[in-house]
Amino acid sequence: MPASKGRTRVLIMGAAGRDFHNFHMLYRGRRQYDVVAFSAAQIPDIAGRSYPAALAGPGYPEGIPIVAEEEVADLVRREGIDQVVLSYSDLSHEQVMHQASIALAAGASFVLPGPRETMLRSRKPVVSVCAVRTGCGKSPISRYLSRRLAWHGLRVAVVRHPMPYGNLEKQAVQRFARLSDLTRAHCTIEEREEYEPHLRQGAVVWAGVDYGEILRRAEDEADVILWDGGNNDLPFIAPDLHIVVADPLRAGHETSYHPGEANFRMADILIVNKVSTAKPAQVESVEARARALNPRAQLFRGDLAIAAQRAERIRGQTVLVVEDGPTVTHGGMGYGAGMILARSLHAVPVDPRRSAVGSLVQVLARNPQLEGVLPAMGYSRAQVKDLEETIRRSKARFVVDGSPVDLGKVVHVPQPIVSVGYEYVDLGGKLAEALEGFLRSKGLLSAQAAAPSPLPAR
Repeated sequence: MPASKGRTRVLIMGAAGRDFHNFHMLYRGRRQYDVVAFSAAQIPDIAGRSYPAALAGPGYPEGIPIVAEEEVADLVRREGIDQVVLSYSDLSHEQVMHQASIALAAGASFVLPGPRETMLRSRKPVVSVCAVRTGCGKSPISRYLSRRLAWHGLRVAVVRHPMPYGNLEKQAVQRFARLSDLTRAHCTIEEREEYEPHLRQGAVVWAGVDYGEILRRAEDEADVILWDGGNNDLPFIAPDLHIVVADPLRAGHETSYHPGEANFRMADILIVNKVSTAKPAQVESVEARARALNPRAQLFRGDLAIAAQRAERIRGQTVLVVEDGPTVTHGGMGYGAGMILARSLHAVPVDPRRSAVGSLVQVLARNPQLEGVLPAMGYSRAQVKDLEETIRRSKARFVVDGSPVDLGKVVHVPQPIVSVGYEYVDLGGKLAEALEGFLRSKGLLSAQAAAPSPLPAR
């Protein structure tokens, strides 16, 4: 990595997503900067790759190396890094300051890029769905909104937060219109968890690396852009209507995680979700904080309806509960929809630690908050094999699949799989009403138009 005289030397801390977007928005093609490396966290097997020259642009003929986050301090000292730029999400405020301290102690400045300089501008109306933590239930809300928009006869482009874990150059712009597109693109379990539910209800999903180009192509075939956020990250596209979801089961996290608190303070609509599984005091705590920190936001309550076909067959049976991976790992949840269903039917969960193999042993060890559930980890083919073998070795009679992916199409196991679904319940129809008001303000819905909800409000 040669010195770059007179140029600001930059290291971008990331997790294969926001980091690449920030590079495109702030550094690509700007001669005053030299991005020496990306560092990688949260996602396994990302370090050791390179950001390809074809995407990096002029000045990076060999691309940009991606190193493990543990190397940051040494790299800052060795390479004379001037700025360390934090570019990933769902970190506690304490963790953010630990990262800042590492950079400062090594001699660099620590940078938190802001929304104004990192958001793309769209020529179409943009609705964003973000959250204060991973696993608040933003994906079911995104699907609900997609159905509502389609119900009104509008063409919707779902632009999903990035998960480029494979060949970055081939993944620069991805368009998914049918389930077979996921197979062709060699999507991981984590990608399938987010894309499959949208595709099943007929939506087109866009994702990838180069969000400037992704947005341009999506605009060409859509009336409305629906940003489906990841983790608790800020939108990549400037929203006209910014919806943010909070989880009362983790009351207090809305002001203790980055950039979730920023989302909480920026929101046009705040939804306190999962109200039927939270205690009233938890719901009221989040609502009080919302009124104090963002009094201009509309404040709604929402819920998740959890169901599974032929669920009665697991009553009293031994089950291995598999949950959405990001929600119960860096999202910090102890369990999810799968365990809620299992407990409601008095099923007996088995401990996945007893059958775990390979990378799943480390995943379970790193996440002591897990309450007898197995994260649906599948960032690589080897990890999918570990997941499959862990399930096979368990002594459970059934597998309860609480992940959004159709697990039976990814792993082949002898146990019958009960797939758990969860959809957003728009309590009082408040979100639908707010969406229709927004559409009228944009000239996309007549003043008289009022369609019934595709799913009944409660």
